[in-house]
Amino acid sequence: MLIVLLVVSVLLLLMLPNIVNQSKSINNKGCKALVTMLEGQVQTYKLEKNRVPSLSELVQGGYIKDEQQTCPNGNNIIIDKDGRVSTAS
Repeated sequence: MLIVLLVVSVLLLLMLPNIVNQSKSINNKGCKALVTMLEGQVQTYKLEKNRVPSLSELVQGGYIKDEQQTCPNGNNIIIDKDGRVSTAS
């Protein structure tokens, strides 16, 4: 019984770092996808209103949801005066 617990513990110790790295990778890819989606929403807003929106205007206008104002990895989303979307930690 102790041998089984030892084997399971060793396997968990070997797998845990990989799981953490995969989680970070997933969050970073999710952030890139969110930025791409937001670029499209900014362009749509610009076509309809003839100006660059802020994140709060996109939320109020129903273009994005409130939780889409930050990336899954915790980075903040920034829209510059030209309508380019980027992230900042």
